[in-house]
Amino acid sequence: MEVIEILGYKRANLGKAESKKLRINAQVPGVLYGGKEQIHFYVPMVLLRDLVYTPNAHFVDLNIEGAVYRCILQEIQFHPVSEMMLHVDFLQIFDDKKIKMEVPIAFVGKAIGVAKGGVLSKKQRKLNVFGYPKAIPSVVNVDVADLDLGCIARVHQIPVESYTILALPNTPVASIEIPRALRSAASKEEKKGKK
Repeated sequence: MEVIEILGYKRANLGKAESKKLRINAQVPGVLYGGKEQIHFYVPMVLLRDLVYTPNAHFVDLNIEGAVYRCILQEIQFHPVSEMMLHVDFLQIFDDKKIKMEVPIAFVGKAIGVAKGGVLSKKQRKLNVFGYPKAIPSVVNVDVADLDLGCIARVHQIPVESYTILALPNTPVASIEIPRALRSAASKEEKKGKK
């Protein structure tokens, strides 16, 4: 999995007034959990863009004044109107501790149903997975090559190696929708056959 390095600075003062000052200066207050102690820090807003505004999953090397922590983005809060980043939470990860992470889905192959005029409908864009950090994939590959018209790919059909997908086995991931024009042509053929 790709690793993004982010530089952060320890926060001396906590509280709403201090957080407001940071945001005015395009800094995002944050907390790092999961280690021996919580670390309060702030990062320049611009450094979070590559991590937040991407469909990809990343590990983060959070460098707080020289101390580097391997972590994942746990939560980010945005202002409801301006969409400005208000607060960020990171979870420190360790090689011997399992983690839960949201990972994007990559649809692989050209579906049989698409070749016949169907449309690939992506029911899920991301899946929550659980496993050791080195086992977490950067994408979950879903092979749709065998999907015919009207068929559905479900979570239990995805081959997993050393991680677990945290979704119900029957959760649909993708399907091949039959367009209205194709459906009406098929029903006309059916009516002709009955005459």
